[in-house]
Amino acid sequence: MQSQKLILFDFDGVIIDGMNEYWYSSLMVCKKYLNSKLIPKNLNIDMKVSNTFKELRPWVKYGWEMVLLTHEIIKLNKPLNDFSKNDFLKNYHQNCQNLLAENLWEPKVLQIYLDKSRQVQISTDLDKWIELHKPFLQVIDFIKKAQKNGYKVAIISTKSSIFTSKILRKFNIYPELIFGYQDGTKVDIISNLIRHYEVIFFLEDRKKTLIDIIENKRTNTIRCLLADWGYLKKSDRIHLPKEIILIKLKDLKNLLANSN
Repeated sequence: MQSQKLILFDFDGVIIDGMNEYWYSSLMVCKKYLNSKLIPKNLNIDMKVSNTFKELRPWVKYGWEMVLLTHEIIKLNKPLNDFSKNDFLKNYHQNCQNLLAENLWEPKVLQIYLDKSRQVQISTDLDKWIELHKPFLQVIDFIKKAQKNGYKVAIISTKSSIFTSKILRKFNIYPELIFGYQDGTKVDIISNLIRHYEVIFFLEDRKKTLIDIIENKRTNTIRCLLADWGYLKKSDRIHLPKEIILIKLKDLKNLLANSN
């Protein structure tokens, strides 16, 4: 099966822009499941996406972090905002751990709540939930053309694979393989795929993930592409390792030119 050519894609920020969904679903968790006394009792979950949330999104690796950030942004006292976000980001991971400890929360529980909020929306009104996601049409077209030309496609997401597949089907995308957060780290997933396929490249919008891949001896032969249109930090576009190539949407059409 090694002769089969496989293209790997991240999902959020690469194939779809789910910013509206992240915010809405995280607000729903805060309102229905957290039982927090620190946020408004009559929380409006239809409020516009916070600019602070948008600017913090590039630091997020796992879904539960979005719930944590949303809770901090909508707090009644000393909320996380445009004035305080820079201090928070100076030590992002430790600050997230501190908030977990202060509120007696566990990441896996917050993730369960987030998945539950999505499942409720899907069961109630699937189309409305899907509409919260905006596809990058150039990427959708590229995937379809790649499959038509005989390439296999795998999606590796930190979202649940169940939710990922529902969104993809709505846009008529049917990858041969879909992996979610429950399937392990991206390095582990890719190292296993290498054994069975000829991996052409991995398109991802998280620089740290790509660095993990090029620094791991199991995966350092993979061609790594950083999606310029994704959830990137300002610093992500500069001082890239030579093994990571920054690409724009207009570059997609040329990606397979040397892969036949």
